[in-house]
Amino acid sequence: MTGMRRRSAGIKAGIAVLAVSMLLFTGCAELMKILDTASAVKELTEGDIIGGLKEALTVGARNAAEKLASENGYYGDPSVKIPLPDEAKVIIDNISKIPGGQQLIDNVVLSINRAAEDAAMEVAPVFVGAVTQMTINDGYNILHGSDNAATAYLRTTTWNELYSLYKPRISTSTNKDIVAGISAQESWTTLTDKWNQVANSVAGRLAGFKPVNTDLDDFLTGKALDGVFMKLEGEELKIRKEVSARVTPLLQKVFGTLDQE
Repeated sequence: MTGMRRRSAGIKAGIAVLAVSMLLFTGCAELMKILDTASAVKELTEGDIIGGLKEALTVGARNAAEKLASENGYYGDPSVKIPLPDEAKVIIDNISKIPGGQQLIDNVVLSINRAAEDAAMEVAPVFVGAVTQMTINDGYNILHGSDNAATAYLRTTTWNELYSLYKPRISTSTNKDIVAGISAQESWTTLTDKWNQVANSVAGRLAGFKPVNTDLDDFLTGKALDGVFMKLEGEELKIRKEVSARVTPLLQKVFGTLDQE
């Protein structure tokens, strides 16, 4: 009996030693991982972080702009395709009241999306030029923030500046002859003028129709920028999650630290 007890105690002791060893090994592995991450982060300078973020935004903006500026970049992508303004709903709902109304609708939707695609050619340099100074705290918060932290930060801090820079380009684009020798602005004006003639007529007033007046360039600029930031967000996610998207040594250095977290 004494021998059996000794063997049993020995087995229990062995199991205990094994368990402690496993815990120590696991703890050491986790500790090394934390130390490696801390070391990697410590090696990053303020210049690295800010430079890496700006580089990421430059790469992301260029990729987003190329996609949006291509033919059907807006028009062929349901996630960013620009519809008619909400004010035009009354026209769409009563399109049968206007001779050739559906064709007018199709033309103006195509035209405004072509205008946005045309203006998107200037998005990358405008966006990069609008990037303002980032503090080291901003940099760390963005680097270790949510998957769209950089996009959200820039949307908040640069929207107004981007808007003022982008709208003139939109206006220029909407006045270009893009579809069948007709500009987006002309298409919109033709559509709304025809509707407003109906709405202002005696029959239109009796039917309760309301004239439509909206700033097409304002609406289009807002929607176009929404599309830019949506695409930029997708590019940011790639850089954060996909090693192959980190196309420069600085991006690899800065965003590689995220892989160790």
